[in-house]
Amino acid sequence: MKNLKQSNYGSALQTVRELKAKYGNAWNAINPESAARMVVQNRFKTGLDIAKYTAAIMRKDMADYDADSSNYTQSLGCWHGFIAQQKMIAVKKHHKTTSKKYLYLSGWMVAALRSEFGPLPDQSMHEKTSVPALIKEIYDFLRQADAIELNDLFSRLEKGEDVQDQIDNFETHIVPIIADIDAGFGNEEATYLLTKKMIEAGACAIQVENQVSDAKQCGHQDGKVTVPHEDFIAKLNAIRYAFIELGIPEGIIVARTDSEGASLTQKLPVSKAPGDLASQYLAFIDAEEITIDDAKDDDVMLKRDGKLYRPIRLANGLYKFKEGSNIDRVVLDCITSLQNGADLLWIETPTPNVKQIAHMVNRIKKIEPSAKLVYNNSPSFNWTLNFRHQAYDEMLAEGENMTGYNRNNLMDADYDASELCYRADEKIKSFQRDGARVAGIFHHLITLPTYHTTALHMNDLTEGYFGDEGMLAYVRDVQRQEIRRGVSCVKHQRMAGSDLGDSHKTFFAGDKALKAGGEKNTSKQFELKTELARPELVMDK
Repeated sequence: MKNLKQSNYGSALQTVRELKAKYGNAWNAINPESAARMVVQNRFKTGLDIAKYTAAIMRKDMADYDADSSNYTQSLGCWHGFIAQQKMIAVKKHHKTTSKKYLYLSGWMVAALRSEFGPLPDQSMHEKTSVPALIKEIYDFLRQADAIELNDLFSRLEKGEDVQDQIDNFETHIVPIIADIDAGFGNEEATYLLTKKMIEAGACAIQVENQVSDAKQCGHQDGKVTVPHEDFIAKLNAIRYAFIELGIPEGIIVARTDSEGASLTQKLPVSKAPGDLASQYLAFIDAEEITIDDAKDDDVMLKRDGKLYRPIRLANGLYKFKEGSNIDRVVLDCITSLQNGADLLWIETPTPNVKQIAHMVNRIKKIEPSAKLVYNNSPSFNWTLNFRHQAYDEMLAEGENMTGYNRNNLMDADYDASELCYRADEKIKSFQRDGARVAGIFHHLITLPTYHTTALHMNDLTEGYFGDEGMLAYVRDVQRQEIRRGVSCVKHQRMAGSDLGDSHKTFFAGDKALKAGGEKNTSKQFELKTELARPELVMDK
């Protein structure tokens, strides 16, 4: 993704020079070098530019994964543009490239943190406009990160530093975003209209689930109600039409099935031929055999193999699925989605168990060999407990003496240094690699990490700051760590665009520009005097 070649700068420079010649004296104040620099610092002019660029990245990554499963991709959910920006800045700093690193937009976090109604549960009650608004906000912050870093590089170049190669091979902070459209926020027309807004904001991948839109529940809650395949296919079609209309035919559709944990459906589809999709869906409906004399007025009945059956119907009018049919429904959902325009699958599972995921995926691959998953490494799972149970079972099967462990209390901190803990943590550490290798997981994401990290860090700071430590709690645990670890926003004025603005003011007003970055700017206190500093003293211990 080394994508910002100097030819772009040269092309922009030539264009501005030609414009100056065309408009004559009226453009005397315009400096072609400065204008070209600003063009380069804002490579992506629209959200559609971003969607087209990132869709191509995802398509290439999917092909890379098909060739070698170690090429899986990852993302973290972000509920604000600043969080997404800091994540990608940190990715570049620690991993030297943004390759295979994406962003995830969680409908759960939009509902909980971005709704004008205040905090809401993940039940599609938040404003649908808040979803494309957050996508746009995220990419605004990422484009600003590009501009700030390139502005710094150009400034260093002007001072004589040899950073030309870094400018020529600059890697953008713009990466693909997988965006949650929930169940489409209405019928297929509503899904189409919202999808267009999301693509126009920059989304190249839309995740849609097969729940009833007005009865949608979080995938990790009870009470989920799924729709017949025909209804879901209509929404897949709506999303694809939106991508095509906006000139992004390579856009990605992620089809999520909640059937593993769903036990209800809202309506019974109409079967037109034996064995069709509607017929297969109806076969999963729980029903009791009756005679015509047993039928009550206004009963709904099904005919199966020459016999009459009455579907089990709840007081709210919803129909029940047969017990134990969930995995078969998941497999049919996934196969049908791939055969009707979906590119990737998302299966919600009750626990993070590679063997269980692989069992479903292998059944899907018998029909659709290229099937690939986006998998939610969800904070709704108790990862420690789940993997300690898995490790316990393995140790027991190996003949280990397990009398020192209480199976009903494996979360006990006393086990944190035990062999059981070590084994469980090793399994957690390799979960993404193992899932990519044996369970077809192309993309691993954590939906709500920044929700939890924000809460955890605020808990820790509050404990000390409002206690006896006062300012020491902030200085020692926040600011000093920012300095030691080179966190970009320790100079928060620069991160908000102050230095970038000073450069622009100079372009616009020349020597008359009133700039913020003078000697009295307190941000200069954070400039490390590298010629005096001893590296061993500034390393984070």
